[in-house]
Amino acid sequence: MTNVAMANPQFKSFEAFYPFYLGEHAQPNNRRLHFVGSSMALACVLFALFKWDFWYLLAAPVCGYGMAWIGHFFIEHNRPATFSYPWYSLRGDWQMWWDILRGRMEF
Repeated sequence: MTNVAMANPQFKSFEAFYPFYLGEHAQPNNRRLHFVGSSMALACVLFALFKWDFWYLLAAPVCGYGMAWIGHFFIEHNRPATFSYPWYSLRGDWQMWWDILRGRMEF
Protein backbone atom coordinates (compact mmCIF):
# COMPACT_ATOMS: atom_id res chain seq x y z
CA MET A 1 0.00 0.00 0.00
CA THR A 2 1.37 3.44 -0.87
CA ASN A 3 1.75 6.25 1.66
CA VAL A 4 -1.18 8.07 0.06
CA ALA A 5 -3.40 5.00 0.40
CA MET A 6 -2.42 4.54 4.05
CA ALA A 7 -3.11 8.20 4.82
CA ASN A 8 -6.46 8.06 3.04
CA PRO A 9 -7.85 4.52 3.30
CA GLN A 10 -10.85 3.50 1.22
CA PHE A 11 -13.86 2.12 3.07
CA LYS A 12 -16.36 -0.23 1.48
CA SER A 13 -19.03 0.20 4.17
CA PHE A 14 -20.05 2.49 6.98
CA GLU A 15 -19.34 -0.32 9.44
CA ALA A 16 -15.72 -0.35 8.27
CA PHE A 17 -15.54 3.45 8.37
CA TYR A 18 -17.04 4.08 11.83
CA PRO A 19 -14.04 2.83 13.89
CA PHE A 20 -11.81 5.16 11.83
CA TYR A 21 -14.30 7.98 12.44
CA LEU A 22 -14.28 7.38 16.19
CA GLY A 23 -10.48 7.43 16.18
CA GLU A 24 -10.64 10.89 14.62
CA HIS A 25 -12.84 11.98 17.56
CA ALA A 26 -10.75 10.69 20.47
CA GLN A 27 -10.87 13.88 22.55
CA PRO A 28 -14.04 14.29 24.66
CA ASN A 29 -14.12 18.06 24.03
CA ASN A 30 -14.19 17.44 20.28
CA ARG A 31 -17.11 15.04 20.71
CA ARG A 32 -18.86 17.66 22.86
CA LEU A 33 -18.48 20.28 20.14
CA HIS A 34 -19.82 17.80 17.57
CA PHE A 35 -22.80 16.98 19.79
CA VAL A 36 -23.62 20.65 20.39
CA GLY A 37 -23.17 21.52 16.71
CA SER A 38 -25.34 18.64 15.53
CA SER A 39 -28.00 19.54 18.10
CA MET A 40 -27.95 23.15 16.91
CA ALA A 41 -28.22 21.99 13.28
CA LEU A 42 -31.20 19.81 14.18
CA ALA A 43 -32.82 22.75 15.97
CA CYS A 44 -32.31 24.90 12.86
CA VAL A 45 -34.02 22.30 10.67
CA LEU A 46 -36.92 22.03 13.12
CA PHE A 47 -37.29 25.81 13.26
CA ALA A 48 -37.32 25.91 9.46
CA LEU A 49 -40.10 23.33 9.34
CA PHE A 50 -42.28 24.63 12.15
CA LYS A 51 -41.84 28.35 11.57
CA TRP A 52 -41.87 28.06 7.77
CA ASP A 53 -38.73 30.17 7.73
CA PHE A 54 -36.31 28.36 5.49
CA TRP A 55 -33.44 30.74 6.20
CA TYR A 56 -32.80 28.47 9.18
CA LEU A 57 -31.80 25.75 6.71
CA LEU A 58 -28.81 27.88 5.74
CA ALA A 59 -27.78 28.10 9.38
CA ALA A 60 -27.95 24.33 9.95
CA PRO A 61 -24.70 23.35 8.20
CA VAL A 62 -22.93 26.44 9.55
CA CYS A 63 -23.80 25.40 13.11
CA GLY A 64 -23.06 21.72 12.61
CA TYR A 65 -19.89 21.92 10.59
CA GLY A 66 -18.66 25.10 12.28
CA MET A 67 -18.61 23.51 15.73
CA ALA A 68 -17.17 20.25 14.40
CA TRP A 69 -14.37 21.92 12.47
CA ILE A 70 -13.40 23.99 15.50
CA GLY A 71 -13.04 20.70 17.37
CA HIS A 72 -10.87 19.18 14.67
CA PHE A 73 -8.62 22.16 14.01
CA PHE A 74 -8.12 23.33 17.61
CA ILE A 75 -8.62 20.22 19.77
CA GLU A 76 -7.84 17.12 17.71
CA HIS A 77 -5.43 18.90 15.35
CA ASN A 78 -6.55 16.73 12.46
CA ARG A 79 -8.37 17.12 9.17
CA PRO A 80 -12.15 16.57 9.36
CA ALA A 81 -13.19 13.24 7.83
CA THR A 82 -15.94 15.04 5.94
CA PHE A 83 -13.32 16.39 3.51
CA SER A 84 -12.54 12.85 2.32
CA TYR A 85 -15.71 10.93 3.20
CA PRO A 86 -18.63 13.38 3.19
CA TRP A 87 -21.51 10.88 3.34
CA TYR A 88 -19.92 8.41 5.74
CA SER A 89 -18.83 11.34 7.90
CA LEU A 90 -22.33 12.82 8.00
CA ARG A 91 -23.72 9.44 9.00
CA GLY A 92 -20.90 9.10 11.56
CA ASP A 93 -21.80 12.49 13.06
CA TRP A 94 -25.36 11.37 13.65
CA GLN A 95 -24.36 7.91 14.86
CA MET A 96 -21.99 9.49 17.39
CA TRP A 97 -24.69 12.02 18.39
CA TRP A 98 -27.13 9.16 18.98
CA ASP A 99 -24.53 7.15 20.94
CA ILE A 100 -23.80 10.16 23.17
CA LEU A 101 -27.51 10.86 23.66
CA ARG A 102 -28.07 7.26 24.80
CA GLY A 103 -25.06 7.34 27.13
CA ARG A 104 -23.08 4.80 25.08
CA MET A 105 -20.20 7.20 24.52
CA GLU A 106 -18.44 9.60 26.87
CA PHE A 107 -19.67 13.16 26.58
